[in-house]
Amino acid sequence: MANIQGSFGRIRVFEDFLGSCVNQTPTTTFTNLAGSLGAISVSSANTTLAGTVDEPGGVLSITTHTDDDDNCAIFAGVFKPADGGCVMEARFKVADVTTASVYCGFSETLAVTTPVMPAEYATATMDYNGSGSIIGAIFDPDATTDDWRTAFGDAGAIVSGATSGGKRAYQTVTNDYWQIVRVEIGADGDGYVYVNGKLIEKVANACTTTDIQHAVLMVENRSGASNVLEVDYFYAEGGRDWTDS
Repeated sequence: MANIQGSFGRIRVFEDFLGSCVNQTPTTTFTNLAGSLGAISVSSANTTLAGTVDEPGGVLSITTHTDDDDNCAIFAGVFKPADGGCVMEARFKVADVTTASVYCGFSETLAVTTPVMPAEYATATMDYNGSGSIIGAIFDPDATTDDWRTAFGDAGAIVSGATSGGKRAYQTVTNDYWQIVRVEIGADGDGYVYVNGKLIEKVANACTTTDIQHAVLMVENRSGASNVLEVDYFYAEGGRDWTDS
């Protein structure tokens, strides 16, 4: 029997945060944030989500707890690249870039009890924390030189063909400054990472095409103080699996 296909082959999530997530508290299991988005966090009871009323267009404000390594992730998915590729994009800014790390991109693994940053960069070394594939961009103030860097990993190691330690974006990273990260995975498994409209790195065969991926934007403290990540929009898209079973 031939596969039956309907009219909606693409799965799209676009959230502009126009009030539907005000005053929610993410949990360590799952919180329906807005529409098809979810939120999880470490020290969830002390992480707050609120609407921002002093800027137009809908802005989600995420305030982390004060402990070092406390974090919060908003996410959508999962998507399978083999079903026609997938893409995600977010626009966001951080109140204090000297004390917060941000990851934006795809991650095959995403713990729903104690979420972990898919990648971290300290001094001049990239660590790939996820057990599955990772394709995204990471900013980490623990780096000797502050900048966005690409992260292409799988099974805790760098993907063949990717730049060792991540490729620098050479972008301005300052407090309260809007950034845009876009990450694409082709149906062939090739990965593309863009920062502020600039293609930073393409890696062929960056993941196995059947690896299912979460689209993730995540902030994590790098000191004993809370931080604020403001998100203007979050977009993710992938193909539908039309198999019969």
